[in-house]
Amino acid sequence: MSLFAELKRRKVFKVGAAYLVVAWIAIQVVATLAPQFQLPEWAPRLVTLVLLIGFPIALVMAWMFDITPDGVVRDAGDAAAASVPPIAAIVATPAAVMPIVPHKSIAVLPFADLSPTHDQEYFSDGIAEEILNALVKLKDLKVAGRTSSFSFKGRNEDLRGIGKTLAVAHVLEGSVRKHGEKVRITAQLIQVEDGYHLWSDTYDGNLDDVFELQERIARAITHELDVILHDAQKQRLIPVATRNPEAYALYLQATGIFNRREGARFPEAIAQLEQALKLDPQYARAHARLAAIHALEPVYVPDSTEASLSAVEREAALAIALDSSLAEPHAALAMMHAQRTCLVDAHVEMERALAIDPDDLTTNLWAGVLANSDGYTAKSCTYFDHVLAIDPLLPNALLWRGIEYFNAGDMERGETLMRRAADAGLQHAGAGLHLVYAARGQTDEAIAQLTVGLRVLGAGIPPEAPALIAAAVYGDRAARDAVLATFDRILAAAQDGPLLIIIPYALLLLGEYQRALKLFRRKRTNNSPLFFFLLWSPAARAARMLPEFATFARENGMVELWDRHGPPDGCRKSAGGEYVFD
Repeated sequence: MSLFAELKRRKVFKVGAAYLVVAWIAIQVVATLAPQFQLPEWAPRLVTLVLLIGFPIALVMAWMFDITPDGVVRDAGDAAAASVPPIAAIVATPAAVMPIVPHKSIAVLPFADLSPTHDQEYFSDGIAEEILNALVKLKDLKVAGRTSSFSFKGRNEDLRGIGKTLAVAHVLEGSVRKHGEKVRITAQLIQVEDGYHLWSDTYDGNLDDVFELQERIARAITHELDVILHDAQKQRLIPVATRNPEAYALYLQATGIFNRREGARFPEAIAQLEQALKLDPQYARAHARLAAIHALEPVYVPDSTEASLSAVEREAALAIALDSSLAEPHAALAMMHAQRTCLVDAHVEMERALAIDPDDLTTNLWAGVLANSDGYTAKSCTYFDHVLAIDPLLPNALLWRGIEYFNAGDMERGETLMRRAADAGLQHAGAGLHLVYAARGQTDEAIAQLTVGLRVLGAGIPPEAPALIAAAVYGDRAARDAVLATFDRILAAAQDGPLLIIIPYALLLLGEYQRALKLFRRKRTNNSPLFFFLLWSPAARAARMLPEFATFARENGMVELWDRHGPPDGCRKSAGGEYVFD
């Protein structure tokens, strides 16, 4: 931004003009009243001198500070921080003290679908997300995360409120009109402080021009905000991922399902990506997204576990071969290796993903999950904090971090984050919130919350099981007997398939530690992080103290990992080479 524009934004001209008017009036009043009050001859001259000295001071104060409805605050452009503070700091900070907002900061709101049939929402969302993803990679610009920005979709909120919530100085609004092969994108960059439109434009083209249209919008933003570009960014911000418009549209539809974690629609998303790859086999990002969806598929479709993990390996390898700059396929491979208990390989791939893109949200979320699964609880929290610093409303990160706050004894912060996860639409937030209600002695509500959480997480178990498990956890002996009998029937009938993770998870909740460890050792599961998250909690400390835990850790690849990366939290290595838990 030019010096003139910056002076205008900080209202230096307005303050200077107002000061001169008031000073002139003051000088005239003193000159008129001095004879009547028999003031010394030097009095008017002193007032004039004081006002002259005060003029540059007023200009400096106008540059440095701003008057807002919350009082006088330091101007956002002087902020040194380039990112939102960790969510932990926000939770701990009184509401009246707001984080400093850097001038070079922006939220990309979802674009409106103005297509004639209004059936292109996935396309308009995808256009906005592509621009957001390009801007995120600019180190000189702070960009609000996708989940947080898109949470304002359809809410028609005041821009000042959006800016305050997301801690940004600007928002990008827009619309997309797609009709046949033609597309029109309208975008406008708005300063949230006063609603001033810094820039707006309309871009027309064909579908095969869509990446060029997004590139022009992204470059216009960097120009208006005077963002510094580095190396390849000077030539290109948004890569041309595919030359096939239909393949791109299919990719966007599948991405929408992935972002919303609509597990029931994963087969649909997989089919869309497979069709996209038939149209363009060289579409690296489609291979990468397909690998990521397959990595999550077993959570929702347990019977698909083996086929899904093989698909992750295949699609990730293709994506990496086509584009080595993608972090997503390495993160997917890490989760695949973890499911196969190849933990050393899992951490190698996750480190590769983080080296490629240290700020990728999915990579950091999965890195936190992986670290937590292997006993590195404190390390996992740093990943979750990083995710929430970028995207404070990402539901899964809120839940994971909230549970860890609770486990560390900070119930207030834990509850705050878990409730935010529930408010953001995370259906299984009750799997954490039941802990809060139980701690308060509200057993009925704890049972209700745990029941809802288990219904979402318990794919493959009978519909009545979640309520029975929850009741058993909170002391119902008849429910406990019924649950254990149900598990016996499921296990007897499913000798060859993957182990439903909800069974050993529920056994841990019920205090059946030996049985849970023995069962988990027997076969692969469909969602092992869920089990390990509970296993490393204070509530399951007794399980880690069992003599058979050492064998369990060795058979699941943990000992090999710990030998390379150090003992897990709350553990030390004895002189005899054994891992001993305190």
